[in-house]
Amino acid sequence: VLRYFCVLLQVLGFEVDTVNSVQFSNHTGYAHWKGQVLNSDELHELYEGLKLNKVNRYDYVLTGYTRDTSFLAMVVDIVQELKQQNSNLVYVCDPVMGDKWNGEGSMYVPKDLLPVYRDKVVPVADIITPNQFEAELLTGRKIHTEKEALEVMDMLHAMGPETVVITSSDLQAPLGNNYLIALGSHRKTKADGTKMTQRIRVESPKVDAVFVGTGDLFAAMLLAWTHKHPNNLKVACEKTVSAMQHVLQRTIKSAKAQAGEGNKPNSAQLELRMVQSKKDIENPEIIVKATVL
Repeated sequence: VLRYFCVLLQVLGFEVDTVNSVQFSNHTGYAHWKGQVLNSDELHELYEGLKLNKVNRYDYVLTGYTRDTSFLAMVVDIVQELKQQNSNLVYVCDPVMGDKWNGEGSMYVPKDLLPVYRDKVVPVADIITPNQFEAELLTGRKIHTEKEALEVMDMLHAMGPETVVITSSDLQAPLGNNYLIALGSHRKTKADGTKMTQRIRVESPKVDAVFVGTGDLFAAMLLAWTHKHPNNLKVACEKTVSAMQHVLQRTIKSAKAQAGEGNKPNSAQLELRMVQSKKDIENPEIIVKATVL
């Protein structure tokens, strides 16, 4: 679902060079897909081309879905080299590994990706956007309460990233069962060496459908809005989640219309309406507010 990264960031004014970690006929939410998985040698070859032309200086690196451990390890090597060239480079990592369905978590990538994410990727990342299940995998700790979620985010901070956003959870939302909780934590070291942490909670209305690509959408928008609001995670998350709500509401409305009354929308009908949501992505009306904890 890399195209969501690319289209969204270009709409928001970023120049983007894309590398497809997989080249599939369609996303894996469909019953069938065909295509190829990029391996580490192929990634290295593409990066070498950029280096030879001296066009390998970047402000951001954003990674999402991959299925290959050697590819992931090569990403770490490349990020470290890019950070040597630009010490201000920000690496945004969506550690795509799995999710929870009906309270049960399961991985939808090979299990040997977990130690690579935990031991190599997360330590070089500046911003990470796991869901609750992925945060639990990375720390080895279950989350049952908001307090435990904050403690898990502290553990993730200790592993490296300054900004941690748990993009979705099954925690009870203060606004009620029809709302989904996301939690964010931004830790900054001040000039005197002391650490300051901003924590927020975002409650957004649940949408009764299974979408593919929402994690990609969240990570790309968070990159964009933290760039525009670098020291205000509250505003960055409000804009990110509000834009997502606009996209999802437009998508479900269109999908239901296509499916017809009484019919459940299929994967094709639930493709995110990105192009139709261009104005909401560029300048989202804030319909979801964050609470400072």
